[in-house]
Amino acid sequence: MSEGFSDWLEQAQQATAAPDDKGAARLAAAGKLAVRERVDLLCDPGSFVEDGRLANAVTTVAKREAGGSGLPADGVVTGRGTVDGRPVVVVANDPTVKAGSWGARTVEKMVRATETALREELPIVWLVDSAGARITDQVELFPGRRGAGRIFHNQVALSGRVPQVCCLFGPSAAGGAYVPSFCDIVIMVEGNASMYLGSPRMAEMVVGEKVDLEQMGGARMHCTVSGCGDVLASDDADAIEQARLYLSYLPRTWREDPPTYTAEPPARELRTGDVPARESEPFDVHGVIDALVDGDSFFEVKELFAPELVVGFGRLDGRSVGIVANNSAVKGGVLFGDSADKAARFILLCDAFNVPLVYLADVPGFMIGSDVERAGIIRHGAKMVAAVSEATVPQVSVVLRKAYGAGLYAMAGPGFAPNACVALPTAAIAVMGPEAAVNAVYANRIAAIEDEAEREAFVAARRAEYLADVDLRRLASDLVIDAVVEPEDLRDDLVRRLAYGSRSRREFSDRRHAVWPV
Repeated sequence: MSEGFSDWLEQAQQATAAPDDKGAARLAAAGKLAVRERVDLLCDPGSFVEDGRLANAVTTVAKREAGGSGLPADGVVTGRGTVDGRPVVVVANDPTVKAGSWGARTVEKMVRATETALREELPIVWLVDSAGARITDQVELFPGRRGAGRIFHNQVALSGRVPQVCCLFGPSAAGGAYVPSFCDIVIMVEGNASMYLGSPRMAEMVVGEKVDLEQMGGARMHCTVSGCGDVLASDDADAIEQARLYLSYLPRTWREDPPTYTAEPPARELRTGDVPARESEPFDVHGVIDALVDGDSFFEVKELFAPELVVGFGRLDGRSVGIVANNSAVKGGVLFGDSADKAARFILLCDAFNVPLVYLADVPGFMIGSDVERAGIIRHGAKMVAAVSEATVPQVSVVLRKAYGAGLYAMAGPGFAPNACVALPTAAIAVMGPEAAVNAVYANRIAAIEDEAEREAFVAARRAEYLADVDLRRLASDLVIDAVVEPEDLRDDLVRRLAYGSRSRREFSDRRHAVWPV
């Protein structure tokens, strides 16, 4: 009996060890790694301990003996490992087993993995490559108390408690698409990854739309248009490396601080002139970011989505920090609905995991016009303002150049109680820019002046009055801002302010939760 069991166990484990020849060929043709190769790349060598490997083992061994393939491990690898020495829970679909689709035991293993993450407060990494639920197993996996819905329920419970990371290597179809949607970051492999609630074939059948998969749910579309994707990866290995890097900025749980690393000098120095004094002259704010954070430490999130606003993680003096920066090189740095959503989610993420925030403001305000009003820009902007208001991590607002209108509020202006609001000598704070302000107040008088030279002189005089009223020296004298900092001193100033701010108490208000303007 013992010898027979050992033979059976060896066959069962061999069935799950690697894809068969047909499966290996499909992976190679798509440039994909096998599921266990993905897990090995993610986890530190020798650290992964698997649970539920023998799911479906009885039928799988029997079918393989009869020349079939079976459902080894029911198409998902689950367990614990370490990433840079810190424990994580791993859930990885096997695309060579029924296209990574979910069966009853697949769902049970995934539910158990999320329960483990909740119980032990461990980050969870999803390595997704799945065609969705098996319709043939729907009664067993879909409606019950431990059905697929429990996975999403547990993901919501995990949100803000531990980091949740998704690497998407292939499809994430139908209800399965909600696994990525509840993660903090979704890293998608270009050319292979996709997310969709209904396939192109279903879209044609139900709504009469003819569209290909890449247009409807491909990686580049989601990373540029929908915003459902956060990082575009070149291949499986790149996606996993991005996931490991992302985790290095965050703590294991909301109860801890992010890890610290050896401080590195920035890639370049910030100098006078790097921020042009003329507010209408666009510049790429990435240059400022590179001059502030430790060299080669900036990890941008949603780089291709709403690029008029830049968000991402960096390190200041070896410590994690979140950056929210207007980029005048794209659409003048104006805030749109998408950029407000992008900022709100990132601010919530940083606040959940004790990552201080630095705002780099160069913003003319929120976009105006009938199109954005119909799209609900007031509601979207309110989300960003709400996130800034509720954040209790240390926050420093830096006015690089202009901070006009509600843009000042969205970038943690003085009224939102940042630890400090400092300004470069190029800064200006006002309800609106001087040209718009003069036109708003004096439009009728300007139109009534027939002589062109007289009209220009009148406009210039009113503009000078307006600029004198919002002069940076006056703002500093009236304590609107806390300090005017020279560009070359800004990094050191931020390091000190954030270090002192870490002593702050983390409270906002006594309640269950806000009613957000979603």
